[in-house]
Amino acid sequence: MKKIIFLGLVSILIFSCKSKNSATSTKIDSKSQTAIKGEWVISSVNYPGSEVIKVTSFDLADSKCFIGSKWKFVSMSNKGNMALNSPSCTTYSTPISWFINKEGEFVLKILDEAKAKTVKSGYVLRVANQTDKSFQLIDKINVGGTLTDVVYQFQKIN
Repeated sequence: MKKIIFLGLVSILIFSCKSKNSATSTKIDSKSQTAIKGEWVISSVNYPGSEVIKVTSFDLADSKCFIGSKWKFVSMSNKGNMALNSPSCTTYSTPISWFINKEGEFVLKILDEAKAKTVKSGYVLRVANQTDKSFQLIDKINVGGTLTDVVYQFQKIN
């Protein structure tokens, strides 16, 4: 009897400690996802101090290398790809997995030829100012102890 009570208490403790606010555990916002499907280009990357501070975006390259990058989002499969093609930066292309949750968070995994379920890390950005022809992804970075927004401006190609 003591073992059953002990196991019951341990089970309650484990389930009560589980985070319910994870970006990946929330429901998908189908309307926002459908609006993003298609091909896009990043037209600008802005953040305070951009003339002085270098930001490495998505652990891949300098944020300015993302200007002109092409992104393809397929809403039905939550797949796509991105390609850096700036003449002053190293070219790079990779498949991605993505979705937008009900909290307006864009969850991105860079796959580098791996399957999405084997990639354990990713990025969570906020979706803002979404229209038929443009939207923004906003990342938060720490600059000298202050959280700063990095704004990626997307423009629809077709």
